[in-house]
Amino acid sequence: MSKHIKIWHMILLLSLLLITTRFSLIYESVVLFTKFFLLLFKDFTWAFNQLNLQLADYFFSTITILLLPVLIIIARNKFRLPQLEVSFPSGTITILTFIFIYAPLITDTNPDFQKNIGVTKLLPPLSRVYMLKLKEPDAAADMKTKFLYQKNKVVKRSFDEQIIFADSLKENDSIIYYQKEKEFHIKRELLQEADGKLFEKRVFLFGTDEYGRDVFTRLIFGARISLFVGFGSVAITLIFGLFLGFLAGYFGGIIDSALNRIADMLMAFPIVFLIILILALFGNSLFAVILVLGYSGWMSLFKIVRSEVISIKNRDYFITAQMLGLPKRNLLFKEIMPVIAAPVLVNLIFQYGNVILAESALSYLGLGTGGMYPSWGAMIDSGQQYLTKAWWMIFPPGFALFITLFAANNIARKLSAYYNPLLKS
Repeated sequence: MSKHIKIWHMILLLSLLLITTRFSLIYESVVLFTKFFLLLFKDFTWAFNQLNLQLADYFFSTITILLLPVLIIIARNKFRLPQLEVSFPSGTITILTFIFIYAPLITDTNPDFQKNIGVTKLLPPLSRVYMLKLKEPDAAADMKTKFLYQKNKVVKRSFDEQIIFADSLKENDSIIYYQKEKEFHIKRELLQEADGKLFEKRVFLFGTDEYGRDVFTRLIFGARISLFVGFGSVAITLIFGLFLGFLAGYFGGIIDSALNRIADMLMAFPIVFLIILILALFGNSLFAVILVLGYSGWMSLFKIVRSEVISIKNRDYFITAQMLGLPKRNLLFKEIMPVIAAPVLVNLIFQYGNVILAESALSYLGLGTGGMYPSWGAMIDSGQQYLTKAWWMIFPPGFALFITLFAANNIARKLSAYYNPLLKS
């Protein structure tokens, strides 16, 4: 990529592109947020009960995407990260982070939405089908009813009775549409008109799966799962590895020997079998996967922190800090952390890539985040059964997984070479 393009340029371009292409959805979300805000003053309890994670996700995405262009222009010179030049790894991570935050706006479909499976299942990329939408009942004058009407308009559901998919159609006094050569009639006055038309063509960019679900939408929301599992597991790894490594290196003796032996034992044991055993016994919910993957990766970080603490605690500045009576918490965060930050960061980035791969492997084996969330590994698992006749089910998630791992490992290698110049040669 050009050396003149910086990360803040890329973020600004992505935000303006999303606002332009999804202006109608963003406008409707703003209207929904306004109605919700007014309802908080009229009936706080009722309005608060309507708030859930999905609705909050739309609110957060809408508000931040409108503020993002202004904020990035203001903050571009105040932080170093936006000023970095765009490379393939940094551009990939930027795009993935953007997708993680703005998934509800990037794709205007629920990842589990399925309707008229006979028409929509196993469609190849760029396929088009006709979409008819029945008229919604008129919203009453009551503010609560209007809010619910607007909510159903913005927040996409996994099933919508008002939508009909068809292979083909004809326009006469009534609309004649066909589903797998079966003919159906519907009165024109029952259909909702959009831009002067009673129907529109729905394009499936990456095709559909065996249940007629949009592969592109599931790919976008699957990125959220992979990134969320990665961040959560790495945070748990950091907590375990950092504090146990500090305890072992600082106190030494029996504590050091015990923790070191436990780490050696876990590193010698095939960790994949341990993960599968725990998930098989206690279930495979999203947070269970994060906890298990985070716990299974702390040993390498523990070794790094322990060896660095043993080296640092014999240095003059650290001995002086001890003699001044600094509490152990300050010794860890003010004297040790600045010194070991570079190797810890590099280890965590490598661990992040490993966790994403492990989560995909678990989903492939049916032990991932369960059926409640789309996952790249689960998409690959379902796609292998249709590999010969629906390659598009397995190629997009597989390619996305490859690019993500490549970018994370590339960044880790560059950071390692930057903090350790001997590796450059």
